[in-house]
Amino acid sequence: MQLTTIGLDIAKHVFQVHGVDQHGMAVLRKRLSRGRVLAFFANLPRCVIGLEACGGAHYWARELTKVGHEVRLMPPQYVRPYVKTNKHDAADADACCEAVQRPGMRFVPVKNEQQQSLLMLHRIRDRLIAERTGTINAIRGHMAEFGMVAAQRDAGLKTLIAIITDGDDVRLPALARELLLLQLEHLRQVEARITALDGRLVRQARDDEACRRLTEAPGIGPVIATAMVATVGNARLFSSGRSFAAWLGLTPRQHATGGKERLLGISKRGDGYLRRQLMHGARSLVRLAQGREGHPWAWINALLARRPFNVVVAAVANKLARMIWAMLSRGEAYRAAA
Repeated sequence: MQLTTIGLDIAKHVFQVHGVDQHGMAVLRKRLSRGRVLAFFANLPRCVIGLEACGGAHYWARELTKVGHEVRLMPPQYVRPYVKTNKHDAADADACCEAVQRPGMRFVPVKNEQQQSLLMLHRIRDRLIAERTGTINAIRGHMAEFGMVAAQRDAGLKTLIAIITDGDDVRLPALARELLLLQLEHLRQVEARITALDGRLVRQARDDEACRRLTEAPGIGPVIATAMVATVGNARLFSSGRSFAAWLGLTPRQHATGGKERLLGISKRGDGYLRRQLMHGARSLVRLAQGREGHPWAWINALLARRPFNVVVAAVANKLARMIWAMLSRGEAYRAAA
């Protein structure tokens, strides 16, 4: 038996192994507990191991690489078509083993611990922002129950906060005011945590050479720069800027049949967090473009003259993605077009 390729289905406690030889014949089917995985693979000869890029996959990829194997992570949606029967652990491991051998399979680069730590910072910050928005909406909703509504954004929120903190305002019952003060205290704590995390992102962007280069481009700040560097890793894995933009879901969806091709809206594939941040950066550029001259303002204004605002935002986000790919893959600084 010459084991060459293994499909590994990982889980919280139980792992399923499916291995084949050089002829593609199944020679290994085994179920392992979590504590036995590394010891089992340490005693196997070097082989290719295919895993779905799901929760915990990057950790196991790093650990299995340390014991001498070649580990390849695959997007789960690309593995699913290879499941031959009902979905269960053995069928999933078989599908991973089959998919990892396909010449056209696309693989996910393995992230190191520093990249995952930085991405954790982004995820926690994103959850805190969502929590802040939810708390503000809750305060507005509770105040509306007592007939008090205010304008949108910070100005309206400050008006409501002034009413809540004014003990002499009789429009709020004592119990309601006490509970709303608790919500305000929670809101201030969340905002303080967000501010602290923002400071860490700024310091990270200042200390990392690749992030510093990215922040020189218009529309790219510390949040986008650090998220891109942590997620992408080696930008040379993408053949072009368009491939990178397509990976982020910023290129049109295609629907073609009978020789007739139709382009739809952006595909929204890939990492939704990165795409959202690029759209935020693009939106800020489009809002600032009116009345400005030179690059990139003339190009944006020309688009605004013939396309809707949101379409222009998507186009600018696509251009930002291509710029980021060029700077990361070539190691160059931002150069404005003439």
